[in-house]
Amino acid sequence: MPAPFVLFGHQHLTAIGLTLSVPAVLAGVRRTAWPDGDTPIRWSFAALLIGTWIAWYMLFIARHWLGAGNEFPMNLCDWATIALIVTLIRPNQQAYDLAYFWALAGTTQGLVTPDVNFAFPEPQFIVFLLGHGAIIAAVIYLTFGTGMRPVPASIPRVIAWSLAYAAAAGLLDWIANVNYGFFRAKPGHETFYDILPAWPYYIPVTVLLGFLSILILYAPWYIADRVRRA
Repeated sequence: MPAPFVLFGHQHLTAIGLTLSVPAVLAGVRRTAWPDGDTPIRWSFAALLIGTWIAWYMLFIARHWLGAGNEFPMNLCDWATIALIVTLIRPNQQAYDLAYFWALAGTTQGLVTPDVNFAFPEPQFIVFLLGHGAIIAAVIYLTFGTGMRPVPASIPRVIAWSLAYAAAAGLLDWIANVNYGFFRAKPGHETFYDILPAWPYYIPVTVLLGFLSILILYAPWYIADRVRRA
């Protein structure tokens, strides 16, 4: 029997540390010692994301965990992954905006409070932490290794797409009686949702927090632009 997963235990903290440090090192190496390394690094991240996505489905199929509530790519992390893969293969501002805000505002929560039961080397631990960590790491690399960054037009774009995601997930939840986006119930494991009001009152609170997180994530770039102009 594998050891149980320990929230903020040494394995969890190691995964978080690698998520932040590896892309920082890659960005530094690319800018200083490997100026032609951008394409190999981006494509490696894309391959890692695709590989972990396939491994996730293979694991759930093998363990008979796959069902209506998890077989569709309708979690926000799934949409972030799609936008990120597009950006990594063919960099563009529109896809980067979605990857940046969805990964740092949404996927980060999955990395901090992962939905896993057992510790390393349990495959569930590896696939979940590697997949979520790779999303965040790729965004960090794109931002500091390639110079991509959000712009003022990013805010209305990501809000519009976030509302589109909420509408799509909510419709699927209603039709299929599932819980994508956590619109029908809070997650079944420990998350920040635990400090929010009960259903359905946490839904508008979550929406407001989402808008606030977009502004917070854009604030450093807004301040930097103002300082440069001054």
